[in-house]
Amino acid sequence: MTDTSDKFAPIRDFYDNEYYAQGPGGKSLPWHCRKIGKQLGSLSGRAVLDVACGTGEWLDFFRSRGASIAGIDLSHKAVDECVRRFPGGEFYCGPAESLPFDTGRFDLVTCMGSLEHFLDKPRALNEMKRVAKPDAKFLLLVPNAGFLTRRMGLYGGTQQVKAREDVLELAAWERLFEDAGLQVVAKWRDLHPLSRSWICRGNILSWPLRAMQALALTTWPTTWQYQVYHYCRTSHD
Repeated sequence: MTDTSDKFAPIRDFYDNEYYAQGPGGKSLPWHCRKIGKQLGSLSGRAVLDVACGTGEWLDFFRSRGASIAGIDLSHKAVDECVRRFPGGEFYCGPAESLPFDTGRFDLVTCMGSLEHFLDKPRALNEMKRVAKPDAKFLLLVPNAGFLTRRMGLYGGTQQVKAREDVLELAAWERLFEDAGLQVVAKWRDLHPLSRSWICRGNILSWPLRAMQALALTTWPTTWQYQVYHYCRTSHD
């Protein structure tokens, strides 16, 4: 199923022709993501949906933990790669604002580092809640406008800012989640900078400073973090 709505075309073109210009990734999930994933507990026999699934790194992890997997992404290239990697999965190319899944289907819904790029975040969140079971959990990774390095003017965003990137304070993200009927039950740091590939990037003279920042993220308070995982459940107020 492919959504051809014109308003999504520029973003889709960016991902198909620039973000995945070197070809789909298909890599295994990094250690810091696997650590977060293990905090979700047993996924055996559970139905998992990854919204903006990319080339399926998270879905590969969920499948390895015994889950049945489904994904949706705006990029044709990303979805084609998921179809190739996971013949037994269910994949669609389209926007998160209109999910082609039945109501109350999934035990876990995830959206990792993508919500900031969506055109209509409240609608996407409501769609995620709609397709989830009443007792489902949600894992949402979002960037933090309070990131200390950003506040110091030393960071201006990711490559995807060229398409669209709305970075909010953590309190603003939580209000969005609450308005969609989701309750945050835990928050976890994103420690992807604690890797050789992140530290040893760019000019070699910047590596010591990048290493210092990566280590600092392990002790900085949540409000200073670059990105934060929000583990949520449906609010039953």
